[in-house]
Amino acid sequence: MQTDSGKAGLSFMADTTALVLFFTVTGTLNERFIAGMDWGEVARARLIGAPLMVLTARPYGVWRDWMMAHARSGWFHRLGWDTAALLLFQVPIYAAIIWAGGASAAELLRGTLGAAALMMALGRPYGAFLDAVRGFFGLPPGGQKPMSIDPDR
Repeated sequence: MQTDSGKAGLSFMADTTALVLFFTVTGTLNERFIAGMDWGEVARARLIGAPLMVLTARPYGVWRDWMMAHARSGWFHRLGWDTAALLLFQVPIYAAIIWAGGASAAELLRGTLGAAALMMALGRPYGAFLDAVRGFFGLPPGGQKPMSIDPDR
């Protein structure tokens, strides 16, 4: 049986792995091709973003679990809650990352709007990816209540 500290460590590792992998790729694509940042700015933003992703991955996982606990079973509800969780938590952090990376005002606006659009499109795919990574680490998917008799929660 796993201890609470062991489960917390696995949760941190799973959530961090998922966030870093998924959003390094999507962030790079957004910064270069939507925001129009040059590769040097993208590299700086990613170097700033990596430690922030490590610091925010588990808090986001906890936030998402809390949000997903409100979702009813069914794909449409999970889509809505996953999207809301990602938009509300990640877009402000992302805006700060690209600002610190040297984005101009126009790049910051385009990048933030692009990120919001991406978060709307990627909310559920990222949620499913996070749940898959958690499964790889032997953890339950987000929003699942311990000892729940409803497998969709």
